[in-house]
Amino acid sequence: MIITCAIEHDLTIAAQNDRPQPKGSRWLYALLLALVALALSACTKPPEREPFKAIDITGANYARDFSLTDENGQHRTLADFRGKVVLMFFGYTQCPDVCPTTMADFASVIKRLGPDGKEVQVLFVTIDPARDTADVLKHYVANFAPDFLGLYGTDAQTAAVAKEFKVFYQKVDGPTENSYSMDHTAATYAFDAAGHVRLYIAPNATPDDVAHDVKLLLAPAAA
Repeated sequence: MIITCAIEHDLTIAAQNDRPQPKGSRWLYALLLALVALALSACTKPPEREPFKAIDITGANYARDFSLTDENGQHRTLADFRGKVVLMFFGYTQCPDVCPTTMADFASVIKRLGPDGKEVQVLFVTIDPARDTADVLKHYVANFAPDFLGLYGTDAQTAAVAKEFKVFYQKVDGPTENSYSMDHTAATYAFDAAGHVRLYIAPNATPDDVAHDVKLLLAPAAA
């Protein structure tokens, strides 16, 4: 038997009728009450949330926090960015391909979001602190957007944050001591405004896909 919202009113009236009922119809009275409850439940069921494009890692026991220094010399943790959606990418400034491409994509994401772009903070975490000094990071991220922020740490801090975020990185020697490259996980993590890790964004994600997911994270129901 299918009960629809259209019959809800009639069922309620019938169920609330306080005239004496014959003993044989008490079961029908109880059934009507149950049907009313079922109809109300069907009418008030919230719509299913639209799925993310990226990998949903909500509740993960990693990628929970970091302790690094920003390009202005200020100590930073995830709590500093509470209230904003955070996109956190690991790379290095002399990366020839995926790093500048990802940062350019994020700049495009911010533009796609319009006014909501102010509610997003992009963090670029270097895995090459030996060469990526505060000044180098500041000039690098400014090439993509004025509000992007570069983060760095000591060798020990870099290793610790990479472990916490399951990011692999390794130095690859070049022809000279300072011309090496870095193999690394091209990972981006997305956090909601409450500071909870929510998404792992693959390096092949498009700006449209990332913008779609950020909009979902900015929605009140995402908290």
